Amino acid sequence: MPSLVVKESNWRRTLQTALAEERTIAIPDEFDRVFQAYHGLVFRTAYRITGNAADAEDVSQTVFLRVFRRSEHRAVLENEESYLRRAAINAALDVLRSRQASRTVELIDLPAEPEHNDSRELRQALGRALARLKPRPAEIFALRFLEGFSNPEIARMLGLSQVLVAVIVHRTRQQLRKELGAYLGD
Repeated sequence: MPSLVVKESNWRRTLQTALAEERTIAIPDEFDRVFQAYHGLVFRTAYRITGNAADAEDVSQTVFLRVFRRSEHRAVLENEESYLRRAAINAALDVLRSRQASRTVELIDLPAEPEHNDSRELRQALGRALARLKPRPAEIFALRFLEGFSNPEIARMLGLSQVLVAVIVHRTRQQLRKELGAYLGD
């Protein structure tokens, strides 16, 4: 029986070759335009949340696969940048949640005394805390503090009132501060 395993270094070339040989797959011009314009934005957004390039690339593929499926049905994106940024945030949060759900560590592998000086450890703790948030607060927090949008911009983007966005930001910061207290010196 032949091996079905493709070496990691060859998977892109193999995928490109297969797509080039496949005559039934036609990439719509609109999809290609959206991909070229926003691939970097989607990747950077996902990377800020996951902290991992491989996960960010997986998120990018997920987001653009959704866009491709929409383009097959001629569905038009109203606000492309907003949609893609939000889709990247939500898909990245899903990655964090799935990673946390499947995470198991034997007690003997735990360090005796956690070191809180490591920024990587803090980033991982923040990722775990974000994964425990409900979707809307996690999305708003990511837009506000990871993407740098103001509360009024977020309110317009999500169709919410500025007051509601401010309340969610405040409550989310309080919750994260409580969960990350040991890392923040509280």
